[in-house]
Amino acid sequence: MRRPNCGPGYARSPPSGPAGWRRAAIAARRAGWKVNNKRIRRLWREEGLRVPQRRRKKRLTGIGAQVGAMCPIRPNAIWAMDFQFDTTADGRTLKMLNVIDEFTREALAIEVDRAINADGVVDVLDRLALMHGAPAYVRFDNGPEFIAHAVNDWCRFNGTGSLFIDPGSPWQNAWIESFNGRLRDELLNSWRFDSLQEAQIIIEDWRIDYNANRPHSAHNGLTPAEFALQWTTTHQPQAA
Repeated sequence: MRRPNCGPGYARSPPSGPAGWRRAAIAARRAGWKVNNKRIRRLWREEGLRVPQRRRKKRLTGIGAQVGAMCPIRPNAIWAMDFQFDTTADGRTLKMLNVIDEFTREALAIEVDRAINADGVVDVLDRLALMHGAPAYVRFDNGPEFIAHAVNDWCRFNGTGSLFIDPGSPWQNAWIESFNGRLRDELLNSWRFDSLQEAQIIIEDWRIDYNANRPHSAHNGLTPAEFALQWTTTHQPQAA
C-alpha cells in the first residue's frame, strides 16, 4: 500500500524536517487521505521521524508571572519577540529576530542577519506596524539594556504596551518559545547554511510555508493564515 504524503513540509527531508505525527495526520486528512492516528504514529516511528522530547525546566514564580499570564483575544493584540541563533557552515553567527502574533500564531517576521542591534529591532517593528498596524502589546525578554530601551521607546511612540518578562523565565513567553522550538526542530537542526543569503531565503520560505500550511490544534486544524482570515471575516462589521 502506498504511504500517504502528509502534506507540504511533512515527513520529508530538510528543509522542513519532522513536524510531529499529529500535524502530519491533520495534513494528510486535508490532502484527502483517509487515515487514522494509529497508522500515522506507526509510519512516523518506522520512518524515524520522532522529535526528541525536551526536558521540562522547573518553573519559578516571579514578578513577571502576571505578564506571562496575559492572553490575547484578537489579532494584533500581542506580538511576541525573541532572538534565536544558529551558524553558517563557516562557523559564523546567524542571529534571528522572531516575531509572532500570539492570537493567530502567525510568524510575522524572522529577521536573519549576522547581528541585529537596537536600530535593527526598531526597523522590523516599524515594517510590521506599516503592514498590520501597531499591536496593543509587545512581549519581549528584558535582555540587553540598549535593546530593551529601544523597544520601550518604540512602544511609547506607537501607543503600545510593553510586556517584559522575568530574566530566565521563558515560560512567560511561551508562544514564541514554542515557535523557536519548532523552527529549530524542523529546519535549523537539519540544514547547513552556506551563506547568510542562503539562510535568509530558506528561512523566509519556511516562514511562509509555516503560516500557509501548518495546521494548529489550537485552531482546530486550521493554519495560522486560515485562522486569521476566518477570524477577520467572522468579525467584520455588518453592513447597514
